[in-house]
Amino acid sequence: MTFVEKLTERLIAEESMELMPYRCSEGVLTIGVGRAIETRGITEDEARYLLANDIEIVQRELASAFSWYDDQEEIVQLVLCDMAFNLGLPKLKQFKLMLAAIESGDMEAAASELLDSNYARQVPNRAKRNADMLVGG
Repeated sequence: MTFVEKLTERLIAEESMELMPYRCSEGVLTIGVGRAIETRGITEDEARYLLANDIEIVQRELASAFSWYDDQEEIVQLVLCDMAFNLGLPKLKQFKLMLAAIESGDMEAAASELLDSNYARQVPNRAKRNADMLVGG
């Protein structure tokens, strides 16, 4: 066993491995094995690694939730992934008319439904970009 492997096992044993954020005994927001988020944060590489994992999760969730998802053009999948990432799948599922329009291939109606939503009022620029992607391909 290498030094790093030995130290890894020791630190996990001493610190524990927490997969959800918590406040350590000093009150600092922490995650993982003693990673002080407030003072150390994460690196860009770590953020990209986490994002890659989250993208895989969102794609699996969408494919599982909508039997027609995998048959959509990439641009439509990008919009749905973006919305699911931003809103979460439960809220995305509430876009029943938009989703029905996508499933039937009516991207004009899908874009219209997307823009006629609280989502569009809360993040208007993002919603407009997504609607434009639906109709513009």
